[in-house]
Amino acid sequence: MINKIVQTMAEALAGIKDGSTVLIGGFGSVGQPDALIEALIETGVKDLTIALNNAGSGRVGVAKLMDNGCVRKIICSFPRSSDPVVFETLYREGKLELEITPQGTLAERIRAAAAGIPAFFTATGAGTLLARGKESRVIDGREYILETALKADVALVEAWQADRWGNLVYRGSGANFNPTMAAAAELTVAQVQHIVELGDLHPHMVGTPGVYVNRVIQVDRGEPWTKPEEA
Repeated sequence: MINKIVQTMAEALAGIKDGSTVLIGGFGSVGQPDALIEALIETGVKDLTIALNNAGSGRVGVAKLMDNGCVRKIICSFPRSSDPVVFETLYREGKLELEITPQGTLAERIRAAAAGIPAFFTATGAGTLLARGKESRVIDGREYILETALKADVALVEAWQADRWGNLVYRGSGANFNPTMAAAAELTVAQVQHIVELGDLHPHMVGTPGVYVNRVIQVDRGEPWTKPEEA
């Protein structure tokens, strides 16, 4: 019987090693797997490369992960936020590497990895500092640069619902990077608010098929769930 639900954070994050590349879902705090990030800090892993939309704010979540010395490199679109104290301090002290990737390019690099595409050409960034060191090509009179796929060891994602097979449903803008990231890692761990019975998830609403998900852990935030047909 397939059952990907785990009961503890230790089980959810078992096997994550120092030096791993980790995709972290979310757009700012929306759809970000905060409980998994906190648990990742507790594992004591170091030398991580993390890829996500932004570098966090204050001293919680992703910022706390960096502040605790877990991260060697960050790949993101928006390293600065309203309160980027941790990122700015570590970067200025030379303790954190930064690779800025435009948001659309970041999403496509992750999608390419999921699809088995090793690299692709894009006009985004051509002729700017972001093109430095990258192959360029003129196609139909326009310059493009080569971007490589971003495959990861681990993806930490947040979803609204899951069943024991690992099928995931997202709610509204909570989807953002999560479905793409879930398909682009060797190990995908999903933090979900609701565990439902097989058959309760309408196939049209499944954003990530269970084939991409290895582990599911419930983090109940007290928000009720209603079956779609009862809504």
